[in-house]
Amino acid sequence: MMNIEVMNGYNVKRIVTTCPHSFNTLKNEYKGLGGNYKVQHHTEFIAELLSEGKLKVTGNLKGTKITYHDPCYLGRANNVYDIPRELIKSLGVDLVEMKRSKRKSFCCGAGGSQMFKESENGAQEININRTEEALALKPDIIATGCPFCNTMMNDGVKTVDEGAAEVKDIAELIAENI
Repeated sequence: MMNIEVMNGYNVKRIVTTCPHSFNTLKNEYKGLGGNYKVQHHTEFIAELLSEGKLKVTGNLKGTKITYHDPCYLGRANNVYDIPRELIKSLGVDLVEMKRSKRKSFCCGAGGSQMFKESENGAQEININRTEEALALKPDIIATGCPFCNTMMNDGVKTVDEGAAEVKDIAELIAENI
């Protein structure tokens, strides 16, 4: 309630977030408490800037193979699947989908508070499972749309096969190609 009071006091109209968890909370939960804002995930904001001609991407990544990990709170919780993929495709890349993608995507583990959890009884950690699935496609880059997913996938690549692929947020890919 205090956050809403402060933001309303500053007459906030739009909020852009890189975190799908914050996106979900601000978009879906604040509204019922008097926090009526235009809430956008950063991929939606970047797509808006591109469509308005405020940003222009190059196709410098032509021939690069990228797979995209759907953040749980962006995808399954808020049905944002196409915009991140459109941004990736705008770079002229070969986008390859993991078997578990979009509505059937598999969690990286951080949204489930697995970031600081030690594996138990030799069980495979969630991010290792997801990273192995991504690396099986032999991508040059694993793209993410969440800082937690980025950390989990980076840690996974370091553990499974360091150097096998880069892990980058979609915003990084766009920034490097404008």
